[in-house]
Amino acid sequence: MGKKSNKYRVALIGNPNCGKTSLFNSLTGMHQHVANFPGVTVDKKTGILKLDKTQSIELIDFPGTYSLYPNSDDERVVAEILTNPNDKDYPDAIIYIIDPFDLKRQMLLLTQLQDIGIPLLVVLTMEDLAQKQGLNINIKKLSNQIQIPVIFFSNKTKKNIDEIKTEIKNLFNQSQNKKTCYNLIPIEREIVDHFRNKLKFESDYQGLLQIHHSDWLKYIRKELKKEIKEYKLEIGFNDISLQIQETLERYRIFNKKIKGCIKYNKNSIKTITDKIDDVITHKIFGPIIFFVLMLFMFQAIFSWSELPMEWLEDGFTMLSNYIKINFPQNWLTGLLADGIIPGLAGVLVFIPQIFLLFLIIGIMEEIGYMSRVIFMFDDLMRKFGMNGRSMISLISGGACAVPAIMSTRTINNWKERLITIMVTPLISCSARIPVYTLLVVFAVPDKDIGIFNTRGLALMGLYLMGIVMALISSLVMKYILKSRGNSYLMISLPEYKRPILKNVGLYVKEKVGAFVFGAGKIILMVSIVLWFLASYGPPGAVKQAEIDANKSAISQNLNKNQTDKLLASEKIEHSYIGYLGQAIEPAIKPLGFDWKIGIALITSFAAREIFVGTMATIYSVGSTEDNLKVSEQMAKDVNLQTGEKTYNSAVAW
Repeated sequence: MGKKSNKYRVALIGNPNCGKTSLFNSLTGMHQHVANFPGVTVDKKTGILKLDKTQSIELIDFPGTYSLYPNSDDERVVAEILTNPNDKDYPDAIIYIIDPFDLKRQMLLLTQLQDIGIPLLVVLTMEDLAQKQGLNINIKKLSNQIQIPVIFFSNKTKKNIDEIKTEIKNLFNQSQNKKTCYNLIPIEREIVDHFRNKLKFESDYQGLLQIHHSDWLKYIRKELKKEIKEYKLEIGFNDISLQIQETLERYRIFNKKIKGCIKYNKNSIKTITDKIDDVITHKIFGPIIFFVLMLFMFQAIFSWSELPMEWLEDGFTMLSNYIKINFPQNWLTGLLADGIIPGLAGVLVFIPQIFLLFLIIGIMEEIGYMSRVIFMFDDLMRKFGMNGRSMISLISGGACAVPAIMSTRTINNWKERLITIMVTPLISCSARIPVYTLLVVFAVPDKDIGIFNTRGLALMGLYLMGIVMALISSLVMKYILKSRGNSYLMISLPEYKRPILKNVGLYVKEKVGAFVFGAGKIILMVSIVLWFLASYGPPGAVKQAEIDANKSAISQNLNKNQTDKLLASEKIEHSYIGYLGQAIEPAIKPLGFDWKIGIALITSFAAREIFVGTMATIYSVGSTEDNLKVSEQMAKDVNLQTGEKTYNSAVAW
């Protein structure tokens, strides 16, 4: 290979749930970056691996795939890159990760990668778990049989990490792999030879894949696609039939090669996983356990986060007060103390809740439970026009609708995928947690029912309401949309294992960071605009409001504190935002909403969590108290016309 060492690119490829991400995290640590593959909404995780003091390489964590004959958008990304030597993400070498408990099935993709010709290293994960459960794989014999270096790896002990780095270095000194597992049959050879000078490929099998996938590969010209299609018809080249024939031949070949490499003790501890699954995936107990876990999650989100949320609120209050006292009294100080800080504080105080949400989801994924959820709910979801994988999208929708919708690309049937996409936004996402938490305070009294808190139960009820509406909507669409495509679920159920804290930590960091920086940028901009609109008004309007308020205070014999509150209220009502809110108030007044809620509803179209930030900014500008706890400010708000509390149970609901 003629590249410089700092330009080398290595792909991590494997079946879903094979331990690929764990190895990626172990090799790269915190040196990671998440983006999208060009032209698609498929996550592209890249990281830097230092092989030694002078040499670093780029690692790419490719989406999990079962074969280079794709059935989902994720798998198409892998196939498109690996069939195109000119792709900017085309790897110089491949690390193929295998779950040792399902070795035979994962050999299919390995033999396909071998025939493409890119230098390969095989890493078997979960060495410690395999030993405990009596699974013995003869690494040396397996390596000799498949003619690829093989290393066992334990993410728990980090055993053989240096050996992996050494083997990666050796890959760069190899020429293109000319040894093939599968030999093209005459009709495949004929079509590859026919288009050899028109397609760009480095191995005959790579050329065959380009021909098989020519109808959807973006890098093949439209005219050439047509020519390939016509030639297929001319020689009787049937894609499906030949793919099946190739797959069966590969199974025949590698079954011979790995025979005698695997020994398994049937009396070993492996039955523990089966025993757990007998309960976890039981038709009755399984769903009960799942809903108990969900109830626990919502209780944790509401109860455990209370103290750290108070710390954050107090911290932002102290910061705002410090700026007011120590900074010059000008517009910039007002913007910081009454605009930006209250706006950001209104949402960022909910970081503990978001953290707990993703922590629990991350742990369930890490131990292997989420795969069981897919399997367990597959039959139920099909009754609503979806499949088991839709359950993951709906659960992920409880975190954020955007990545949840992106995750539907693993659903191969377009009808099931479309229905899942349409109903996922109905699931309450983490962006609504700040809104729910704020309004539940007014709607539900703070009481304990046994071990449960009434507000925690109300929060779960709101989520269940979203789930029920999603299921009803999906049932309607099931009978409206028509599809002739076959639907099936193919998923591996990994062995149960202890969660690796580093993996969970990186997952939580990525998700919480996306929430903070994604919402923070919007909130910052909205807070600046809101502060300006709430601090200024039409020429003379605010000044006249001050004069009228002072006259009213004198006539009513109000004390200084009451006068200050009246002044703050009148000034914001006669500001730009006050006039805007009062203009839309007639439309929302029948619901019990005032103009302040109206403004928050408008700004929340940009992002749902901005509702809280907007209310915080409005009440900060329109208040004389040094307190950023927006719930307390709203609780004190009184309707001047009725004399009653503005925010009560009816308004909150």
